Amino acid sequence: MPAKKSTRPAARELLFGNLWEFDPAPESAPAFIAPRYGLFINGKFTAPKSKKTFDSISPRNEEKLSEISLAGPADVDAAYQAAAKAFESWSRLPGTERAKYLFRIARLLQDRAREFAVAETLDGGKPIKESRDFDVPMAAAHFFYHAGWADKLSYVTPGRTLAPLGVIGQVIPWNFPLLMLAWKLAPALATGNTVVLKPAETTSITALKFASILQDAGLPPGVVNIVTGAGETGSAVVNHPLAAKIAFTGSTAVGKAIQRTLAGTGKRLTLELGGKAANIVFEDAPIDQAVEGIINGIFFNQGHVCCAGSRLLVQESIAEKVLSKLKIRLKTLRTGDPLDKNTDIGAINSKAQLDRISELVASGVADGADLYQPTCDLPKKGFYFPPTLFSNVTQSHRVAREEIFGPVLSILTFRTPEEAVEKANNTHYGLSAGVWTDKGSRILKLSTELKAGVVWANTFNKFDPTSPFGGYKESGFGREGGKQGLLDYATLI
Repeated sequence: MPAKKSTRPAARELLFGNLWEFDPAPESAPAFIAPRYGLFINGKFTAPKSKKTFDSISPRNEEKLSEISLAGPADVDAAYQAAAKAFESWSRLPGTERAKYLFRIARLLQDRAREFAVAETLDGGKPIKESRDFDVPMAAAHFFYHAGWADKLSYVTPGRTLAPLGVIGQVIPWNFPLLMLAWKLAPALATGNTVVLKPAETTSITALKFASILQDAGLPPGVVNIVTGAGETGSAVVNHPLAAKIAFTGSTAVGKAIQRTLAGTGKRLTLELGGKAANIVFEDAPIDQAVEGIINGIFFNQGHVCCAGSRLLVQESIAEKVLSKLKIRLKTLRTGDPLDKNTDIGAINSKAQLDRISELVASGVADGADLYQPTCDLPKKGFYFPPTLFSNVTQSHRVAREEIFGPVLSILTFRTPEEAVEKANNTHYGLSAGVWTDKGSRILKLSTELKAGVVWANTFNKFDPTSPFGGYKESGFGREGGKQGLLDYATLI
């Protein structure tokens, strides 16, 4: 009688075939998300005067996480009044004392790092390893860095002193909710300003959880106020007469509307808007290193990054080789549950953003570009999109011109450095760029020719609190981080 054939896959098939798979590695730390959040005004949580709320939905599985208060004009006014009153004492506080609060905030955020990382992933959809290893540590680093400046403001501009502006209205986006909060709050508080902050309506939870850190740090009431809601709430924050400055990060269209609204009001304004970054790979570049940089440049945070390297410019002589290696690398990316520590590409932030990505990808196919997507099993619930490459893209294609804000890479080619610069600068945006080459002289030359606020050399998506970040053209103006960021929150005396 013949032996029964085993149904188990061979070891080689397990190791090298399609059946090879990681076991799930779910994050088990609790997020401690409250079922309902009020507005944070004058140091305490309060119900909105309208009594209205809206749901915060997790893009991971479309489940409701919490009810968020909807702030109306009266609530925004109460927040500004509290901030204006607090400014009278906070602005006079010695820098050494303000620094103590900022250091305390940074340490408390470190103490609760895993909790905030899980909450950020549940609310926004990004992989837990990114929230855990980048977003939360970098947010704490910004508070540490600006705490160090609080008592040294006279050294920012020798011979001059920085004075606070007053009450700052801040509106932050949904792609890096906690980190953008830190980018804006830390320099504002270090320079002696008080703040009314509005997080994005789809990702308000970590900002409201952060309010409890402010309470634990003993920050005086009214120094930071957090109001939640959608566009109408943001408009009330921008238009309030007590605002000395508005700091906005978000879409170019909304940024333009804010600039028109504030024209002639005397309010200071900084805008950090969209991008369509060029990632340029020359034939002498370290190819394998460049491929990893390309992957990080576009698929980090599902492509929900304003400085994402969404336009890949490859020198013609190595284009086929780079494309082949990228396709192989895409097959190894894991798209799925963002709470799984193995996941590389998590959930798209919202159904609206998923529809936007799908529409632009469809336009790329209609325009004649070559689409490549690896086979991957997407979760049945939640908002997910596979990593996507477009080759044979031309400058006229929508996928090469418009910000997709998703895991979609458009690949173009060039022959000479001059052509690379011309194609890279042929965009309305000017936030970031990347250069991959073995020649230091070429890096230095291109860094002056590329019209971008940040130019990375043989790397991508590297950030540091000490380094200013911002753009040109329709990517906005003003800087965040570094001494330059402090100057945007102060006046010289």
